[in-house]
Amino acid sequence: MAWIYLTIAGVLEVVWAFSMKQSEGFSKLGPSLVTLVAMIASFALLSLSMKSLPLGTAYTIWTGIGAVGAFLVGIFVLGEQANAMRIVAALLIVGGLVLMKMSSPA
Repeated sequence: MAWIYLTIAGVLEVVWAFSMKQSEGFSKLGPSLVTLVAMIASFALLSLSMKSLPLGTAYTIWTGIGAVGAFLVGIFVLGEQANAMRIVAALLIVGGLVLMKMSSPA
């Protein structure tokens, strides 16, 4: 269950990052509320995953899912630039996440 909690927490990190962008500095109520609810849920699920996963593994995977997910949302939803160097950087993060998962117990 810890890995499921962690994956959902990572996806919620992407949700809150995107909704924070949409809130325009917390000046729009709807996206601001989505940001806060997604943040709380993401942190709660991260905390649950840390009951059985090592801190370094859980936090690294959580931030990695958030970073790569936000990168992809930026490109596909917000029309941000996707150049070769940014794509290679994202692939390196994914490679690191795979190695972290492979080297972790549970």
